[in-house]
Amino acid sequence: MTSTSPTLIASVQRALHLLDSVGRRQRPASAKALAREAGLALPTTYHLLRTLVHEGYLSREDGGYVLGHRVGGLGRHGDLPTWRTRPALTELMKELSGATYLAIYRDGEIELVDVVDSPVYPRTDLWVGLQYSGHATALGKAILTVLPEDLREDYLSRHELADLTPRTVTDRMVLRRQLTADQGIALDSGEYRLGVTCVSAAVRTAQGAAAVAVSAPMARQSALLESVDLLRRCANRVGLALATP
Repeated sequence: MTSTSPTLIASVQRALHLLDSVGRRQRPASAKALAREAGLALPTTYHLLRTLVHEGYLSREDGGYVLGHRVGGLGRHGDLPTWRTRPALTELMKELSGATYLAIYRDGEIELVDVVDSPVYPRTDLWVGLQYSGHATALGKAILTVLPEDLREDYLSRHELADLTPRTVTDRMVLRRQLTADQGIALDSGEYRLGVTCVSAAVRTAQGAAAVAVSAPMARQSALLESVDLLRRCANRVGLALATP
C-alpha cells in the first residue's frame, strides 16, 4: 500500500457488500446464500448480519434477511428533526428501563424512523418491518387510533394482517374495535414477538400522526402500563419537536 492509498476497513466493506446482496434480491436471503455470494465464512457472515439487524439496516423475515428501516431512512428523513426528538426518547429509555422507538405515518404507510437502546436495554429484534406489521405493533396501532376514519380504513384495506405470533390479532373486526376503543395509547402484548411487550402513545402532527413506544420483557408489562403518564409526556415533547420549524 502506497502513502496515497486510502485506508480501508475490511469489515465495513464486507458489511456493505452484504447490504448490496440483500438489496438486489426480491425475496428474503438466507445467511448461507449471502455468505456464498460474498465469499465469506458462514460464522463471519452471521456476525455481520447480526450487527446489521441490531442497527436496523437489515431485518429478519421468513427465515431470511431483508433491508431494514434505516436503509429506507437514508436520504428520506432529512426533513424530520429526529435530532430534536432523540433526547426525549433517551430520557424515556432511562425512566422506563426499555428501548424506545419513534414511528410516523407518511404517504399512507407507517415508518419506523428512530430507535434508542443500549446494551442494558436492547431493542426488540425487528424481524418484520413495520410496513408489514403495523397491526401487530403498539407503534402501528397507536398511530391508527388517531388517524381519521377514512385514512385508517384505507390503511387496513391495503395491508394483510399477518399472523406473526399466536397472539397477533388477525380479525379485522376485532382490530377495528380495539383501535376505536383506544385513546392514543396502544399495547402489544406478545403480538409482534412472544415474550416481549410494548406500549405506545400517539402524537398528532401536521402531517397526520406519529407515535413513541417503549419495549420490555413481558414480565414488566404491568409496570409499563402504570407509567403511561411518562409515555404521554414523552409523546408531547416529541410532538413539539416535530412541529418546531
